Amino acid sequence: MSTQTRGSKVAQSTETQVETQPPAPRPRDNAAGRMGDKVFAAICLGAGILILLVLAGVAAFLVRDAAPAILASPDELGRDTTFWGYVWPLVVGTLIASGIAIVVATPVAIGIALFISHFAPKRLSQPLGYMIDLLAAIPSVVYGLWGATFFGPLLVPLYAWLSENASFIPIFGPTYSAAGRTLLTASLVLAVMILPIVTSLSRELFLQTPKLHEEAALALGATRWEMIKAAVFPFARAGVISAIMLGLGRALGETMAVTLVLSQGPLTANLLNAGNSTIPAEIALNFPEAFGLRQSELIAAGLVLFVITLVVNMLARAIVSRYKEFSGAN
Repeated sequence: MSTQTRGSKVAQSTETQVETQPPAPRPRDNAAGRMGDKVFAAICLGAGILILLVLAGVAAFLVRDAAPAILASPDELGRDTTFWGYVWPLVVGTLIASGIAIVVATPVAIGIALFISHFAPKRLSQPLGYMIDLLAAIPSVVYGLWGATFFGPLLVPLYAWLSENASFIPIFGPTYSAAGRTLLTASLVLAVMILPIVTSLSRELFLQTPKLHEEAALALGATRWEMIKAAVFPFARAGVISAIMLGLGRALGETMAVTLVLSQGPLTANLLNAGNSTIPAEIALNFPEAFGLRQSELIAAGLVLFVITLVVNMLARAIVSRYKEFSGAN
């Protein structure tokens, strides 16, 4: 082979390599991209700092205005007890109402989410999902009116039966409210209110389960329920816990529905009778006419609720972080 032929082949191969190489990016495009990244990072950082500043501002306001009531003596408050003796029954009522609501709503919400995502036909699952989402858009005042005028009286026969047959359990007797406006009714109304939140989030998590995991479980001979236990629940566990805690936070801070449903009174173990109260309902009923030390007392109650909500969110993050590494998503 001649030297000229060999040189022409080398030149052709060099031209082919040059043609196949991607064009080098223009310096102006790189500069614009770097600037866009910097601006976006600055916006995200500013948003995070803003949230922290707002949270710190709310906490500082509550501490400043609540301090006089927390440090006041019973004589100054016009009560037989200190502030802590006043707020303790409200804390117990709030925790009881929220606890009952989350215990009742969680299994129902997970069951509905599983039915929509894995059992219902498509022509039924989509309309049912839309209906569940619409429940979250109903104002709390509407839930409160429904609970006070319809749902509470509807539960009175059940309360009468429980009072007659299960009054040996302190929470079911011996007397009951003829109007149905009790803490148990308020708790069930809260359960209905948080149901769409837990259901919607759980449904989306169940739908994101990798199809290969589900098909592999079914191919190994698992039933549909065994496939859900082996593939769906491990994948969505951390997210479902977050959804439950989000619903619990909604129940802890709900005001208008509880205020309209609950007939307030002193703390009692009987959930079928009038009595008990929650921190949000206490603030909503008394704050418009409060002034001076009484206003400070209600703000201090709000500070206690703020701390409870903060602790619940911290526990939720700890639980999610603990189980996230064992999730099927990883």
